[in-house]
Amino acid sequence: MKRSYVVLGVIGAVILFAFLGYYNSYNKAVKLQEGVNEKWGNVQSAYQRRADLVPNLVEIVKGAANNEKEILTKVTQARAGIVGVSDEISNAKNPEQLEMLGKKINTAINLAYEAYPQIRSTENFQGLQMQLEGTENRINRERDLYNESIKEYNTHIRGFFNRLFLSSEEFPKKEGFKAASGAEKAPDVKF
Repeated sequence: MKRSYVVLGVIGAVILFAFLGYYNSYNKAVKLQEGVNEKWGNVQSAYQRRADLVPNLVEIVKGAANNEKEILTKVTQARAGIVGVSDEISNAKNPEQLEMLGKKINTAINLAYEAYPQIRSTENFQGLQMQLEGTENRINRERDLYNESIKEYNTHIRGFFNRLFLSSEEFPKKEGFKAASGAEKAPDVKF
């Protein structure tokens, strides 16, 4: 009778060990699968950030550049008013016209010695470039984290014992992020 208890104890221990192994393997596979889904969600979030941010930044930089262009054009045109003044002096017919021309000359001279407005659009373009680079770096980092989670998940589900315990339909092998066709070639940037 003692021998039968030992055999039953061993069988019970094997069943308990198999159950605990399955339990742990299954729970870890679920955790890793959810981690993969979370990482892919983060990649999608980074894509959405880019889609939301970049067009707004481009419009802001364009607006600032157009505003500076308009200001510089007006300043340049005001300074160019000095050139035609000498012809007007010779055509003046009375002292009032000469006095008006004198005021115009003083204004033109003051404009000539004024400092040009500082051009900030170049800084805005540099800021845009930094934002674009930062955004692309975030996206790349999220893709890398996604691929790392895929590797950990696939390694777990393809292990010898886990392959026996886990259903390949419930826990299919995942594919990592793949670049678009032609992405291996450097882009041809033209200005």
